[in-house]
Amino acid sequence: MVKFEFRVPARSGDQVAVIENLHKSYGPRVIYQGFNLTVRRGERWAVMGRNGAGKTTLLKMIAGALTPDAGSIQLGASLNMGYFAQQSLDVLDPELTVIEQLQNDFPQDGLGSLRSLAGAFQFSGDDIDKRIRSLSGGEKSRLAMARMLYNPPNFLVLDEPTNHLDLATKEMLVDALKQFEGTMIFVSHDRMFLRGLGSRVLELGGETGKDRNPLAYPGTYVEYVQKTGHEAPGTHS
Repeated sequence: MVKFEFRVPARSGDQVAVIENLHKSYGPRVIYQGFNLTVRRGERWAVMGRNGAGKTTLLKMIAGALTPDAGSIQLGASLNMGYFAQQSLDVLDPELTVIEQLQNDFPQDGLGSLRSLAGAFQFSGDDIDKRIRSLSGGEKSRLAMARMLYNPPNFLVLDEPTNHLDLATKEMLVDALKQFEGTMIFVSHDRMFLRGLGSRVLELGGETGKDRNPLAYPGTYVEYVQKTGHEAPGTHS
């Protein structure tokens, strides 16, 4: 398996995202009510909770894809964000091949390094000449991830990044992200991803999924599981 080595992203300020008095509702359904959180440089926040607890909503608001009803999200100095969600796949050009898309994205880079990038994300041999419209969901996810991580941002906002990924790609991604020197906040139901990467835990909705007060746990996901005696809701291996 090809190993992926990150280029070192530029260093961000110490405070990466400061969320103050955040409110968000959908009609009568209140998702956030006066929520506060500070994400600091180098932290890797695992956001967990039952369906409907507001995980994707939070990531969208941090990424600027959704506006809070009230309150603020201040992003820190020298920040370059990479946002991955299933919608990220829509920005790929269906008519291009895998290698053409990468050449479009990184015109200054030689074919050799782009082939290595494609190889690290499991596009080997003739795979790089496949048209994007004929790729499976998993292949599109791998390509979107490869594009985002080639010149890595220093703040990664990842919503279910391992959906559709096979075990080999998932292992490669977790290993690569362990070496990543930036900051992350992510939603995942994947045990390997949570255990491998979560250095902080944000639990939304509590056990019932209806608890209004999010819990920010200052330890790793593994410590969180030991302390509470349960994995994140909906976790799978």
